[in-house]
Amino acid sequence: MINTENAVVILIDVQGKLAQKVVNSDALHQKTAQLLRACQHFDVPVIWMEQLPDKLGPTSPSLAALLPENTPIAKQTFSAYAHPEVQQKLTTLNRKQVILCGIETHICVYQTACDLLRAHYHVHVAVDATSSCHANHYQVGLSMMQQHGAWITVVESLLFEWQQQAGGDDFKRFLSLIK
Repeated sequence: MINTENAVVILIDVQGKLAQKVVNSDALHQKTAQLLRACQHFDVPVIWMEQLPDKLGPTSPSLAALLPENTPIAKQTFSAYAHPEVQQKLTTLNRKQVILCGIETHICVYQTACDLLRAHYHVHVAVDATSSCHANHYQVGLSMMQQHGAWITVVESLLFEWQQQAGGDDFKRFLSLIK
């Protein structure tokens, strides 16, 4: 199971017009925001990526607002892990459970997952916080990642893994994240 002490989230390329064109864009934004709020609650670091932001535009404002202490890393490669700064951050954080969210599932999320798996990270894909412009591309991307060894999860399941128990004030604050 995923635990908060060993987890890191990589937010991949939810930016510009593309973020509005993907399948179930509203749900993608809602679940990604829920995940980012949970990262704040549980003190899980987020590595924030943008693909060619000068051409594709910035991260969706609703998500960027949830990362006030963070700065996006601009990339040209499809894989976020191919960027040296990401590798350095992961080494510094010394966390081996990487949760992926973002777009597009069959390109940047997929290539990031493959590179992370080759580097011996435990990769978890939050399927309700990923998307592609075409539903079949999304499904194929998930299948390819799973075939390579990535774990498939949903945001709510992940959050309950992080919470681990019911009761107390912390649980009450946690419930506000999932409503």
